Amino acid sequence: MTGTLAPTQPLTAADRCDRCGAPAYVRVLLNSGGELLFCAHHMRKHDDSLRKIASDIQDETHKLTESAKGSEER
Repeated sequence: MTGTLAPTQPLTAADRCDRCGAPAYVRVLLNSGGELLFCAHHMRKHDDSLRKIASDIQDETHKLTESAKGSEER
């Protein structure tokens, strides 16, 4: 489940984790039709439970390592 069911927009800086308000890197589309946004930490914490109720998961956590690599090159 990684963004294959329905086209979704990339997550932006305005998208915030529904649990803590940190930047969201994961969008979970629910079987019920809703969606939840999570930071990488809360997605890891609730991964097993969310996968049971998700129709799709858009995971952009790779942006965290890309961002870190870019700052190291400066």
